[in-house]
Amino acid sequence: MKTIIITGAGSGIGRLTARRFLAEGWKVGLVGRREAPLAETAEGHDNALILPFDVSDPAAVEAGFDQAMQAWGRIDALFNNAGVNVKAGMIDEVPAEDWLNLCSINITGMFLCARAAFGAMRRQDPQGGRIINNGSVSAQVPRWGSAPYTTSKHAVTGLTRSLSLDGRAFNIACGQIDIGNALTDMAVKMTQGVPQADGSIAVEPVMDADHVASTVMHMASLPLEANVQFVTVMASAMPYIGRG
Repeated sequence: MKTIIITGAGSGIGRLTARRFLAEGWKVGLVGRREAPLAETAEGHDNALILPFDVSDPAAVEAGFDQAMQAWGRIDALFNNAGVNVKAGMIDEVPAEDWLNLCSINITGMFLCARAAFGAMRRQDPQGGRIINNGSVSAQVPRWGSAPYTTSKHAVTGLTRSLSLDGRAFNIACGQIDIGNALTDMAVKMTQGVPQADGSIAVEPVMDADHVASTVMHMASLPLEANVQFVTVMASAMPYIGRG
């Protein structure tokens, strides 16, 4: 039975993906700051391992991954999914503390979880595993007023490329899923109208977030000789091609 750790599993994309993997017979480690939402995601499933910790806390991350290794004996995959955003606006209007908090999760949290997974996969026997980072279409093109989030997601792409290169020697594959307008609680605003680059407010098309979960499942289920390096899954008619 394969194993995967999913960060940000208490809601949204993380919750849907965790439930998909549980339904497909995987053992799933559910990571988030609060235990109650993780338990809600797990729905009492025998193969769910609840790991309540803060991805931005180095000691907590190490302890959480150690707990998974003790429970399972190996980690086959990580879906590095946890992330936050800040209110849209010009960079000089963004409070410094909001920027620092965003970076602590979107960049430091991604790095720390990838670091822990990479170490476990490098040491386990047989060696190897797969890391899937959650980027965003903002890792490719920015949305208006999104300097903090866009910067963090470009950093994720750098992490993905580096891990993909460095992991070759240890049979560790790393890929990235860039998501656009998947309908979760965070994306409800898209259906009500969001700022566009020309200054207007417009409703944007969205897609069922289950498409993200099925894509992550495909990526994780490949043999390690194959890798989806980058994939974009988005609402077909959203303003991405030609954004701006």
